[in-house]
Amino acid sequence: MKVFLGLVGCLAIAAYGQTTLDQAPPTDPQAGRATQQPSPEPVSTQTNQTPAQAPQTSVQPQNNSALGVTPGTQAIKEKDLYEQSGYLHPFRRIPKFVMTDQKRIWTSPFHTSRENIKWWAIFGGATAGLIAADQHIEKAAPSNSTLVHVGNDVSYLGTAYTLIPIAGAFYLAGSAAHEERFRDTGLLSFETLVDATIVQEAIKSITDRQRPSEGQGEGHLFASTNPRYNSSFPSGHAMQTFALASIFAHEYHDKLWVKLLAYTYAGGVVGARLAAKQHFPGDVVAGGAMGWFIGDYVYAKRHNPELDDRQNVLKKVLGHVQGAGLSW
Repeated sequence: MKVFLGLVGCLAIAAYGQTTLDQAPPTDPQAGRATQQPSPEPVSTQTNQTPAQAPQTSVQPQNNSALGVTPGTQAIKEKDLYEQSGYLHPFRRIPKFVMTDQKRIWTSPFHTSRENIKWWAIFGGATAGLIAADQHIEKAAPSNSTLVHVGNDVSYLGTAYTLIPIAGAFYLAGSAAHEERFRDTGLLSFETLVDATIVQEAIKSITDRQRPSEGQGEGHLFASTNPRYNSSFPSGHAMQTFALASIFAHEYHDKLWVKLLAYTYAGGVVGARLAAKQHFPGDVVAGGAMGWFIGDYVYAKRHNPELDDRQNVLKKVLGHVQGAGLSW
């Protein structure tokens, strides 16, 4: 049974945690950017013009994704900036986005690149090993009523009715203050949470794994006394919080304190689920990895890189204003 559990964990994290399989074009290791076929040089009628004098076209940098996803339709387009199309208009694209995301997630094993097989090995192997050892780890872990009580209380930070308002607050605050990065963070967070919820509920219903408090604490598959959608594998709290943390860490990749805060938040929720005896270590590792990759995929697919440029321009303008002796 333990071998079977390990194989299931490995397959689950491989099939569903690796969500970035819509890959960017091959890159040139020397230049670090997508390779392109050389285009024929235009024939110039001016004898003093050289190829070096030809107009240079700017190459827009790819989204800051760890796994190189090809950018798709952006969550916030140019026409959405500064509320030109209203507060709710960008949300109309979310259902179509989620359908596309789910197709990529569930068909991921069929189009994984060789470069990303390492993620299968790393997280699949870690999940398989933990599932095989979960029973022994759980018995050796400290347990008392205080830890369980604190764990249950902190777990509320990882529920949908906590995380969805966070996403909504960023979008609404960004809309009110014309802060486009806030708006982008809110929209991408909402899409990511929907994706993670669908994935977690589907896998939970399939595996139907026992929670540590059920039976003899062995974590058998297809044996939970809870409703199938509320079984132990993977941890929904871990998946949701790490999905959100992934979005924030990518969106604010230039701010270390934001990344530290996001991952500390997610890690705290994971620790709470273990302390509350609601999940085995294998459950939270699988859930956290899946959530992070889903967030990475959504950010790379939907983020509008022009928002970063606008932010940089704004900083430059404010810098000049402050340099002139003015302050806000």
